Amino acid sequence: SWPQLQELVSVLERQIFDFLGYQWAPILANFIHIIVVILGLFGTIQYRPRYITGYAVWLILWVTWNVFVICFYLEAGDLSKVIYHQIHLSLGYCVNVL
Repeated sequence: SWPQLQELVSVLERQIFDFLGYQWAPILANFIHIIVVILGLFGTIQYRPRYITGYAVWLILWVTWNVFVICFYLEAGDLSKVIYHQIHLSLGYCVNVL
C-alpha cells in the first residue's frame, strides 16, 4: 500500500545518509526495518495474519524507539546526555561534577 511504500522510501533515504558516517547500529536497525516493511507489504497483499501481526508489533517497537531517541537528543524530561555526580563535602557543601 502507499503509506508503507513511502515509509520504505524514507528509510532507504535515511540508510544512505547513515552510510556517510560511522553509525553501524542504525544501519543494521534500518536494514531490519526494511526487511520487516517488505514482509508487512507481502502480508498485506496476500493477507497473511502472522506477517501483519509481526509488522504491527515491530511498528510499535520502532516508533517507541524513535520517540525515545528524539526525546534523548532533545533532552526532554529526565533524559540527559550529561551525567552529573554530586559530591557531598564534609562541610555540608554539595558540588556537581561532570
